[in-house]
Amino acid sequence: MDNLSLKNTLGAIRIADEVVEVIAGLAASEVEGVAGMSGSIVGDIAHMIGRQKNLAKGVKVEVGEQEAAVDLYIIVEYGYAIPQVALRVQEKVKEAIESMTGLNVVETNVHIQNVNFHTNTENKEEETRVK
Repeated sequence: MDNLSLKNTLGAIRIADEVVEVIAGLAASEVEGVAGMSGSIVGDIAHMIGRQKNLAKGVKVEVGEQEAAVDLYIIVEYGYAIPQVALRVQEKVKEAIESMTGLNVVETNVHIQNVNFHTNTENKEEETRVK
């Protein structure tokens, strides 16, 4: 487990990479149009056997002494403009990490893994039944 270490006159502060991953995952999932995060097959298996927290699913970070690079693997809701959703994810994740950890985010790469049709299909079926 890698940690970001900050020293001051009172002692040291250590932030685990997993903390940065959770911050990024939560920030990304709050963006309208993001249906969810997409993990790798290995990550999904690790989650199923309890070795990975769901909040960091679909997020990889590289943390240096004062900088971080983030890769996010997301699923977008059908009907949303993918470039706009990806840009909002980049902005929100960068802002969240920088404000909560003090790290400078140098890269926020968004990988669109899938489009979620399921929710939209349910809504249209519901509208059809109501009419």
